Amino acid sequence: MKVVRWLDHHFEEMFLLVFSSVMVVVIALQVFMRYVIGSSLPWSEELARYCFIWLVYLGISYGVKKQRHIKVDVVLLFLKDKGQIMVNIFANLLFLVFAFYVIFYGGRIVSQLLQWGQSSPALHVPMGWVYAATPIGMGLTAIRIIQQLVKQIMTILGRAEFEVKTEQDLIFEANPEQVDQKTKR
Repeated sequence: MKVVRWLDHHFEEMFLLVFSSVMVVVIALQVFMRYVIGSSLPWSEELARYCFIWLVYLGISYGVKKQRHIKVDVVLLFLKDKGQIMVNIFANLLFLVFAFYVIFYGGRIVSQLLQWGQSSPALHVPMGWVYAATPIGMGLTAIRIIQQLVKQIMTILGRAEFEVKTEQDLIFEANPEQVDQKTKR
């Protein structure tokens, strides 16, 4: 049970760290090879690009988990707690429909690419694996949206605590000294 809980809390972070580290190391190695040695690596840019693709799609899931996606908070500022949660539930349901759409059609594209056997030019990685970032990342996003929806519905029913965080709240959370300055005015 502890492993499942740890994965729930750190799954995206673990892969984001790995992909970003690989990307930075490979790009630094390519710069060194090109400008110091005078010869470039044929596979480095391709690997960095594929790491970035996976990084983006896993980052979407991480953003949902942390409630850090760009959103318009004007409506939320005029609503109280339950009203904010209701608006958030509606937005999450729309996002969930979009995620399922991307999973379905992204999965079809991955399946076709794997059947065709297309591989990348330098690394010779099956392109289906590269394109799998889309349905896998959106699948994780759908799981995170469902987790958010369960918490939000349980809060509406009075069985849990869920706080809708506006960008202003997140800024103050990151910089508590701004809150102190604002309250002194």
